Amino acid sequence: MAIFTIADLHLSFGVDKPMDIFGGWSDYVKRIEKSFKEYIKNGDTVVIPGDISWGINLLEAKPDFEFLNSLPGEKILLKGNHDYWWETKTKLERFFSENGYDTLKILFNNHYRYKDFGICGTRGWINEKKGETADKKVLMREAARLETSIKLALSDSLKPVVFLHYPPIYYNERNYEILEVLHRYGIKKCFYGHIHGSAQNYAIDGIVDGIDFRLISADYLKFVPLDITDELE
Repeated sequence: MAIFTIADLHLSFGVDKPMDIFGGWSDYVKRIEKSFKEYIKNGDTVVIPGDISWGINLLEAKPDFEFLNSLPGEKILLKGNHDYWWETKTKLERFFSENGYDTLKILFNNHYRYKDFGICGTRGWINEKKGETADKKVLMREAARLETSIKLALSDSLKPVVFLHYPPIYYNERNYEILEVLHRYGIKKCFYGHIHGSAQNYAIDGIVDGIDFRLISADYLKFVPLDITDELE
């Protein structure tokens, strides 16, 4: 029973917004399907931290969910900045149940168990740049959601591992609210997406202040989910 992660699938079966027009995204859906079928088995888990579907509502996103549900493994979904279809956890779980999407789960103010680890996370938000102040209200809300997720994992005697859509650190930008939560609870691993193309040259992919930050955007991973099983042993 292995665990993988990959963000930013940007599926668009229900809308005309393919990513193939961007460099490095040629045949990306076929590549995603091939890599899932090659590396992931039923019983494995795949954490997908945001930007899952270009659909602006559940009807438009439905073909993307059908595609995801057809692939091997259980998928844990987080919200990204382009996931306009996102509803409350209750509504999403009802929608998935009504449509038979039995491999899809929502990570939102909760956590999931993987062996002795707690899969925790939230969307996050844009970071503060030098001389600028980000939206504090949104930042504080996202930090609170992350803390809730981590505390629930700890209450189950699990070691929290964090997944975010937005990077807590990028170049000279910092999301201090998120970072404060990560450090307060002694988080050692944080996986994130959102960063694409040449911007990935400035992304943090390594240890900073004791936390191992890992970029897992689909194009960065060449559309092959990252196997993190050995890291969570």
